[in-house]
Amino acid sequence: MSKDPIFTGAGVAIITPFHADGSVDYAAFGRIIDHQIAHGTDAIIVCGTTGEASTLHDTEHRAVVAWCCEYVDHRVPVIAGVGSNDTAYAIELTRFAKECGADGGLSVTPYYNKTSQRGLIAHYNAIADSCDLPIILYNVPSRTGLCFTADTLYALSQHPNINGLKAASGDFSLLASVRAKCGDALNVWSGNDDQIVPLMALGGKGVISVLSNVAPQQTHDLTQLCLEGRYPEAAALQLGLHSLIEALFCEVNPIPVKKAMELLGWQVGPLRLPLVEPSEEHTALIRRELEAAGCHI
Repeated sequence: MSKDPIFTGAGVAIITPFHADGSVDYAAFGRIIDHQIAHGTDAIIVCGTTGEASTLHDTEHRAVVAWCCEYVDHRVPVIAGVGSNDTAYAIELTRFAKECGADGGLSVTPYYNKTSQRGLIAHYNAIADSCDLPIILYNVPSRTGLCFTADTLYALSQHPNINGLKAASGDFSLLASVRAKCGDALNVWSGNDDQIVPLMALGGKGVISVLSNVAPQQTHDLTQLCLEGRYPEAAALQLGLHSLIEALFCEVNPIPVKKAMELLGWQVGPLRLPLVEPSEEHTALIRRELEAAGCHI
């Protein structure tokens, strides 16, 4: 079984801008989306970790997904965050994203209550059976305390509605096993900006990127070099961006990237508690690395 990827290249895990009162700033959001598309971004991933989905209540989450799908208007694919540790709620969000016209859903492994590998198969099969929206599985054990095995991913890859995997475990032995077992039945995207080139060298289709919020053209160009098999050039670009990428993760995401966007002149508004502003030391680091990388609006 071979599945066409929802997108190839650089997808931005886009931030959600807020007004000073904490409400979603849709005007600013539109400007950010337009900038991303104008600078090569290949897909918009909305209401993920970087978009502070965990502190958007249900009505906000749905409103942001619906607005984003309408605003993007098929200029690039839109992938909506639809994950939950409650399978029934994940199904609701997945069906809603489908109704809004999203091109895919990003579904994180159940967090806190977690489950077994058999539970993961049951959870995702139930979601994928619920509608025909292509699903990207999201493996990020540092946040969820739960990790897929290669055998589980192979089992899930047999479902026609499970399109791929956002790989953010950092485990390249797992990734190699997944690629060997699943082949093109499970497309893979990097979930770590510092590992784009090695992951794509193993057959990955691109990245779901935090970096792209501040460096969309460079992130797109990096993935394009990989897609063209120009790995020495891609590696040089990856290493040139390494210090900036490190700065964007000097505190928990999305604290640094929202500060970086503010420093670049974007109207992004406050973080929602429990996230708080970065330290002065980290703010200075972010500023230095943005300048060194030549980032600008």
